[in-house]
Amino acid sequence: MPRTSGYRWAQWGDLNAFFGLMLDNVTNLVLLTGILVGVYGYPAESVYRLMIPGTALGVLVGDAIYTWLAFRLARKTGRSDITAMPLGLDTPSTVGIAAAVIGPVYLETRDAVTAWQVGMATLMIIGIFKLALSFLGGWVRRRIPQAGLLGSLAGIGVTLLAFFPLVRIFSAPVAGIASLGIILYAIVARRRLPFRIPGAFFAVAVGCLLYYLMGNLGILGARAAAPVLELHPSLPLPTLGFLHGLDRALVYLPIAFPFALITIIGGINNTESARVAGDPYRTRDILLTEALATIVAALFGGVAQTTPYIGHPAYKAMGGRAAYTLATGLFIGVGGALGALSFVIEAIPEAVITPILLFVGIEIVSQAFGESPRKHAPAVAFAILPAVAYLVLTHTDSLLDKLGPAPALPVAVTAELGILRALGNGFILTAILWGGLLASLIDGRIRTGAAYALMCALAAMFGLIHSVSPAGSVYLPWRLDDPLAWQITLGYALLAAFLYFARRRPAARAAQPSDRKGIE
Repeated sequence: MPRTSGYRWAQWGDLNAFFGLMLDNVTNLVLLTGILVGVYGYPAESVYRLMIPGTALGVLVGDAIYTWLAFRLARKTGRSDITAMPLGLDTPSTVGIAAAVIGPVYLETRDAVTAWQVGMATLMIIGIFKLALSFLGGWVRRRIPQAGLLGSLAGIGVTLLAFFPLVRIFSAPVAGIASLGIILYAIVARRRLPFRIPGAFFAVAVGCLLYYLMGNLGILGARAAAPVLELHPSLPLPTLGFLHGLDRALVYLPIAFPFALITIIGGINNTESARVAGDPYRTRDILLTEALATIVAALFGGVAQTTPYIGHPAYKAMGGRAAYTLATGLFIGVGGALGALSFVIEAIPEAVITPILLFVGIEIVSQAFGESPRKHAPAVAFAILPAVAYLVLTHTDSLLDKLGPAPALPVAVTAELGILRALGNGFILTAILWGGLLASLIDGRIRTGAAYALMCALAAMFGLIHSVSPAGSVYLPWRLDDPLAWQITLGYALLAAFLYFARRRPAARAAQPSDRKGIE
């Protein structure tokens, strides 16, 4: 059996890789805190003491196992250049759970513990889904077109990861635009900085320097007080508190299932990317690890799932081996337990760190169009639309909330809000189904398209998509007074019937150029 005595598991390249992976995780924690505290008014102390320790523990567990898998692969292959798979907090679902689950529950209940328990329960559901899907990921990947899966992610990239960070960048434009410029230069355009300084680290360092320097000079309009080193120590302890939030969390199945599915598919793609780069990890090992780390996080109070990160070849090119994942896991996990991460989160202004999220959003959208077949570009664009509806819905609800309790609205406005709510609720699952539907039609698989339309009808009937409930909850349709749910269901059912009978026509054909006259 090959020996591993020659495995160089730690080298200078691990430092660059560490900064990249660590800052990605810190960015997600800043975003989680910023959304809950800044948008929904959730108590910051509860985020630091209840949510972050368990969330950080999930990262520690996942990165520790991936580090061990790198040693095992080095022993198996006898190679000294094995790079560990990067793992961290999943950005889309971190944003999604904060903005679409925890925040709304807190606004409804004004109870920080209840909202936390629902977040935990939702994460536990995601973890269980991932555990089951880790054995079925390949089958699911073959059945659902990339346009549906990547298009749903692109919608999140355009809205939650691009629009909202852009707003935060311009809240402090001097530091924000400077940080954004460095991200665009060093990471998006892939231009090397002097002395091989990590782009993400340099962007945050320059942004923070400008933010506090300009703030102290009064150029920002208000003085930016330097953060006080105030720790919020809280050891992650196992809790069954998620059981108390399970009833409410079941309402968010349309959010939980797509997030689990997307990270499993991403894990499969990332493992293949690592194999091509020369590190042949077993796909099931990678998927089971991310599922286990997510469940551990939920059991210890976490609210954000872990996932293998895109870019293993990039970390390998940086010279990373196994030390960078171990160091990241220890930094995030121990820092979360000691409360040191709260200082880091408060010290880095949102305007400075959100350009990294903007980059992630750009990459996700680019990947959706680049990795999907070119002819499926209309399906990707179609799949983005439900997320746009959710963005408008979120902003509208935020504005109405600022008007005070239950503002009186004209009937026409109330009706428009009901339609907007139906379009935005369950937007991730809607995007997957819409993308799969149109991609199937483009491929000429009309019967499959009819099946997607029928799935849309069934999902809409029970509120899994297009829920007419203000909270976006699932329901039994015969208990509803709102006819919109039945109308949407009937519309999809008629579409399914049309596609089914169109497929059975012997003269069925693709549209000819003459059929398109008048619309081009």
